[in-house]
Amino acid sequence: MKSIKKITVVGAGIMGSGIVQTAAQAGLEVTMVDLSEEFLEKGMSCIRKNTGILKSRDNLTEAEEKAVLSRIKTGTDLKKAVTDSEMVIEAVPEVLELKQEIFKKLDEYCTSETFLASCTSGISITAIASATERKELVIGIHFTNPVPRTKGAAIITSFETSEKTLGITKLLLKQMGKEYWITKDFPGFSGTRIMGVYINEAFNVLQEGIATAEDIDKEMKMVLGHPLGPLELADFAGLDVILSSLEYLFTEKGDKYCPSPLLKQLVSAGYFGRKTGRGVYKYD
Repeated sequence: MKSIKKITVVGAGIMGSGIVQTAAQAGLEVTMVDLSEEFLEKGMSCIRKNTGILKSRDNLTEAEEKAVLSRIKTGTDLKKAVTDSEMVIEAVPEVLELKQEIFKKLDEYCTSETFLASCTSGISITAIASATERKELVIGIHFTNPVPRTKGAAIITSFETSEKTLGITKLLLKQMGKEYWITKDFPGFSGTRIMGVYINEAFNVLQEGIATAEDIDKEMKMVLGHPLGPLELADFAGLDVILSSLEYLFTEKGDKYCPSPLLKQLVSAGYFGRKTGRGVYKYD
């Protein structure tokens, strides 16, 4: 099975730009596509900031940084962006209808051999694939933030994902320097179901005044050896994203995933975490 050389990433947010950077660092040609030049520039700004940090730490030479950035193209024309891509990875907000709309277009625009992947944290890959006529070529790849720094990603197979699609996805992740684990297509898969309870309960503990945010995070980092505590992680991922996942799991799996009132209140106030400058914590 030959390795993939060119991919397109749909979505220039934190997740999308992280996938783009990681792929470009691995030597792949990448096109990042989004609705506007403003979104694309924000994504590229994030990538340039990250490569700049790597360079300052002597983890990337100036020549290597230039080579990485030269492998990235951007555009707002989805049809043009996917013309000769071997795989397209969708990284847009967690809304089933939006993802199905994009996959329907991808099915029309891409060659018949192009693989389609969704970077969803919990939405059914089978449901997303239903919008296409190539269900066997659709798969899920759930990267975790920050994508360039984390060690692995989940592969989610639908009821109709082919062995060929699974094989090429494994190969792509190896090319990108990632370990992988495989999970079946059930609500929340494996990781989101576990992390959803973990993060949501941290919000409940904070709301009930049992411990401060700082001490909740400190305890979990000290006890579990995690680089981020649950509340820090929620701010990093986006409180709106966490809430959306919990609401979906609450609908599918019941009361165990009932979103914390404090989490809902913060999202209602527009405090989404790092990306808005305020979540559980305040940021510059």
